[in-house]
Amino acid sequence: MNKKRNRKRWWQLLAVVIVVIAIAIGGIKGHKIYRNNHPKLLTDEQIKDNLDIKLDNKLIDEQKKLEQNYDKAAKDDQYTTDKMFVKTNPYQTSPLTALVIFKTDNPAKVSYTVAGKTEKTSITNTVNKPTKTHRINVVGLYADTDNKVTFKITNQNGQTEEKVITIKTAPLPKLLAAVNINVKMASKNQMAIGNNGLTVFTRTTKEPFAIDADGAIRWYSTEYNQHIFKTLKNGHLLILRKQSNSKLVYNDLVETNYVGKIYRDYKFSNKTSSTENLKSTNKDDGETTVVHHDVIELPNGNLLATVSDGSKYIEDTMVEINRKTGKTERVIDFKKIFPDATYAHYNATKRSDGQVDWLHQNSINYDKSDGSIIISSRHQDLVMKFDYKTMKPKWILSGKPKAEWPKEWQKYVLKYENGTTINGGQHDARVIPGSQKNGQEVISFYDNNSAVSYGDKETSTKYSAGREIKINLKNMTAKEVWSYGQALGEANYTDRIGSTRLLDNGNYLIDFGYLNAQNGDASNILEVTPEGYQVFNVELSNLQSKGYVYRAYRINIS
Repeated sequence: MNKKRNRKRWWQLLAVVIVVIAIAIGGIKGHKIYRNNHPKLLTDEQIKDNLDIKLDNKLIDEQKKLEQNYDKAAKDDQYTTDKMFVKTNPYQTSPLTALVIFKTDNPAKVSYTVAGKTEKTSITNTVNKPTKTHRINVVGLYADTDNKVTFKITNQNGQTEEKVITIKTAPLPKLLAAVNINVKMASKNQMAIGNNGLTVFTRTTKEPFAIDADGAIRWYSTEYNQHIFKTLKNGHLLILRKQSNSKLVYNDLVETNYVGKIYRDYKFSNKTSSTENLKSTNKDDGETTVVHHDVIELPNGNLLATVSDGSKYIEDTMVEINRKTGKTERVIDFKKIFPDATYAHYNATKRSDGQVDWLHQNSINYDKSDGSIIISSRHQDLVMKFDYKTMKPKWILSGKPKAEWPKEWQKYVLKYENGTTINGGQHDARVIPGSQKNGQEVISFYDNNSAVSYGDKETSTKYSAGREIKINLKNMTAKEVWSYGQALGEANYTDRIGSTRLLDNGNYLIDFGYLNAQNGDASNILEVTPEGYQVFNVELSNLQSKGYVYRAYRINIS
């Protein structure tokens, strides 16, 4: 009897062993199948070849004839304070600017003031380098106006002379003139405008433009601009544009200035371009872009740009571009940094063209205090900080449960403190400079509150808000310390785009860029105090196809 029992147990044990082995083999086989079907990622060299970034001189060559005329005027002794050389729209892309050239007998400093129509709308700039030959870029003119411009010339002995000239400008172009600019509130004494502060709007497409506190357009470019509009350390602008407004691909990253002079043009291949507007029926459907959301200037002067790599996965790669040569010095493919399943099994959004937009990186910010970068991922509802040299995480702000992150990353996941909203579909994430103290730092971002993957589904779509979050690196917590927008409700809900910027006077400029309640044909830009009081409120409407405000900046225009 015992022998029979032992024999039966032996067969049962053998059966269990066979099942375990079968499961193991199946698991191994399944793992191999998964790996064999796993998307093959592009190499850095393949990505560089797809982007094919190079410096292009075509635009600079085209402006050489203009430059020759201005150089000739600068050498001509006939142009003095009594007879100035004046050229409106000197580079043919910036109609509300002028180039003024004249000579003085002795070295002098020059300032100019464009007379405003009401209090605190005059624009004043100073050229501090004493010289005898003066080439002054005048910005901030009114359209269709005989603008009064006063020049103050101060010689090295402190003696001053004032000269007043009139600069005539043309009317606004039809589509820009059709934009409704409704200034609902402007408390000029509380606004951060100084002597030359304008509110600048970069749009998803169409002309970028700037308004004063009255809502008057005081600068615009005739070149269509897509998302990228950055002020560089040298005062120049970095703008993403098309080769001409009639073209379909935004692949010229241009270093320029407010009068339209071009200094560098980084041209990208069209191979990696894509569109975010698959469902639209507008005629602009064919428009695509290569640099999709953001570019920053690194401490070494190079440019760091968000791009797609040319594979079916889009908006998940960055490249560092040598500022002087235009060559790609570094490729950062986030598919090689994030867990495989994050992109290989992503299904929170779908595209009709079969491309996978799993990350949708929409901002970069460099934190010089610790040599790190902060990214915002709309489709992961994620803000994350990396060491820029190693691309190892520093912290992760996300509603994704900690247990779902790789073990080696779980220590970086921040815990939301009570009363802190889980972000969703956010934009424009950045570290507040000077906030890094005692193991803490403060970040700001525009919280669309649109739950894509891991946002707050209970409050999603009910409002959008500008936010500040204090991050405690000692206990790895995130605490909301400032927010504005919830009280505005669904009227200011935006499921896409937007920005939040801390201004010099401590106020915040918030761009509710795509008002869903108005089908995206309106943008609402507010300046609010830390206490939450509005001091500037402007609504833009009749913006035409994809003309809504991607980001708003308060810039000392010069």
